[in-house]
Amino acid sequence: METNAITAIYAEFSGLPTPVSAHLTEEQVGDQRVYTLNSEWSQNNLVGGSRLRYMQQWTLLAEQRNDCKNLQTVLPPGPCAPLQAELLSSFSPVRGLRAVVRETTGSHQILEIWDSHGLRKTLDLTALNKHGRVYNDAQFGCLSWSGCESRLLYVAESNQSSSPDLPGKSPCGKSLQDRSVYREDWGEGLTSKSLPVLCVVELETGNVSVLRGVPSHISPGQALWAPGSHVVVFVGWSHEPFRLGLKFCSNRRSALFLLGLDGHCECLSEADVSVSSPRLSPDGTTLVYLQGRVFGPHNQCVSLHQYDLHSKKTSILMDVVNRTNAGECAGIYESLPSSCWSADSQRVVFSSACRNRKDLFVVDRRTKTVAFLSDNLSEFYGSWKLLTIQKDLMVVYCSSPNTPPTLRVGFLPPVGCYVDWQTLHQPGLTFDLRWTVLDVTPTTEEDNTEYSGLDFGAVLVKPRDHFHGAKIPLVVFIHGGPHSQFPAEWNTTTAGLVKLGFAVLMVNYRGSTGFGQDSILSLIGRIGTQDVKDVQRAVTTALQRDATLDPKRLAVIGGSHGGFLSCHLVGQYPDLYRACAARNPVINAATLLGTSDIVDWRYSSVGLMYSYDQIPTAEALAIMLERSPITHAAQIQAPVLLMLGAKDRRVSPHQGLELYRALKSRDSPVRLLWFPEDGHSLARVDTQADCFLNTALWLQQHL
Repeated sequence: METNAITAIYAEFSGLPTPVSAHLTEEQVGDQRVYTLNSEWSQNNLVGGSRLRYMQQWTLLAEQRNDCKNLQTVLPPGPCAPLQAELLSSFSPVRGLRAVVRETTGSHQILEIWDSHGLRKTLDLTALNKHGRVYNDAQFGCLSWSGCESRLLYVAESNQSSSPDLPGKSPCGKSLQDRSVYREDWGEGLTSKSLPVLCVVELETGNVSVLRGVPSHISPGQALWAPGSHVVVFVGWSHEPFRLGLKFCSNRRSALFLLGLDGHCECLSEADVSVSSPRLSPDGTTLVYLQGRVFGPHNQCVSLHQYDLHSKKTSILMDVVNRTNAGECAGIYESLPSSCWSADSQRVVFSSACRNRKDLFVVDRRTKTVAFLSDNLSEFYGSWKLLTIQKDLMVVYCSSPNTPPTLRVGFLPPVGCYVDWQTLHQPGLTFDLRWTVLDVTPTTEEDNTEYSGLDFGAVLVKPRDHFHGAKIPLVVFIHGGPHSQFPAEWNTTTAGLVKLGFAVLMVNYRGSTGFGQDSILSLIGRIGTQDVKDVQRAVTTALQRDATLDPKRLAVIGGSHGGFLSCHLVGQYPDLYRACAARNPVINAATLLGTSDIVDWRYSSVGLMYSYDQIPTAEALAIMLERSPITHAAQIQAPVLLMLGAKDRRVSPHQGLELYRALKSRDSPVRLLWFPEDGHSLARVDTQADCFLNTALWLQQHL
């Protein structure tokens, strides 16, 4: 438990690469089909304090027998090629051209087009001054080739002022009167995003244009070309009367639009819903997209819809799953990959949370049935993530708490057949850790009468070997959200703590994704009570089932809502927990109301209806305060470590400071780490390393 040893363990574990995207091309060579797989990876460099990205290429040889394709040979991969300052990249569908939006040292954004002979074309998008910064985020960003491969479509910030210009200009080009006017943004993680516009590049001429016709109250994103290359499809989020935080929130009012290059715009989806992830079928006839509710849970189980571009009719391909049954799909809780269609346009492949795991599924448009695609080794891998499917060849990465991300490929088989999965990239390290999934049932007193009969789960990870007769200290790890999940996947923090000798219990309390919509709805109005009792019930269950765990050495850690629950547990069960480490925790929901970018969730979480014109009342604030950990601060005995991002727009750092002062005034042990350049996720490489080191030392000191 020396500082250098802890840092070395974290550097080793966090430095393991993770695949983030993949693209396939296919050609016929003699009797064989040759597939070229370009995979993009992310890797932390702790020494340089940076997050690196690189590309690696595989060549796969396949044959087709009857209706089945089979991989015959996988050639050794090429060397890893670093990707320098790339913001976006995209391969063209036919000729395999590669478009790249890159940031230069002078903060200019340039567009490059590459082919088999090298760099073919370069455009300085910043110098053209047609728009502001290009978006490369997961919410709005896109880089889409037209079918004719002569145009590119992307999203950028508008360079128009939010107010009309008046006589007299400042040096930056804005009117003197308006240079200090407040400009709304889309909240945490999207602070530079305010008014996105759709942009088209004509590659032959180099002309860049901003598309006209998007309704003035709509912010467009996730755009793609419709067949014919004269119409685009996009998701539009309503930004009136004001913007709410969008990141991690699938409940924002939005719609699917069709926009012609002539400026004619048509709405394709229902009113007062949220939509995302439009994906066009290979035959160009059908769009699938995800649809959910507005307001309420910030993340939820969504339905999969299909829109026929010829008949202009919409139908539900896969509905919301309210209750989960063993061995069945639990619904869709995450976005679709950019390529998710089978080659015949009859099936859609996706990955999503399924109880305590993340799994791979296929839905058939003809029968509307859903089937698993994981192989018989799925017990070995607790998590499956689809990167792409092209020409029926699927690229996934799998992991488990003791197995880092592993790249695998397999052909989508005929209906009723199994996938013959092949591993391309084995992780460089293997870890001798034990993990098991726990199913947890609330007691009769803890059951939710409105949503009765729900259970939940947890993933227990611990060292495989320990001294005979010795008890293992248990760290309870709680995810944020609350509507998210701890799947049985590789987690650097968990693996690092287990390597240091702790057992880690990752809890998926009721309200987590992967257990059906009823589970999510059951937590609305019951935060601070139901979720707290669920975590405690999971701890009790783990201690009862595993005699190697030490009930006298318990600690709790978590971030955001996980930090909220961690502070609740040490306050409500002060005699049980000996240490707490919380990252950007919600401490007082009443004082958070006026500072959070998701004010709607502050109301919904405690069971109150929200509207844009909401004015706080004494009754609403009293309910929020009652559900908050600050009300139990006087009972906290365990030493508390707080880690706060000064630029957090989701949970103000003053939340943690509120608890810090309450504990300091009572002479309770507390330590606060302040990260001036980080936000809610504390995602900077150096910040993550600092948090792990301090958490490990804090646990070692107090356990």
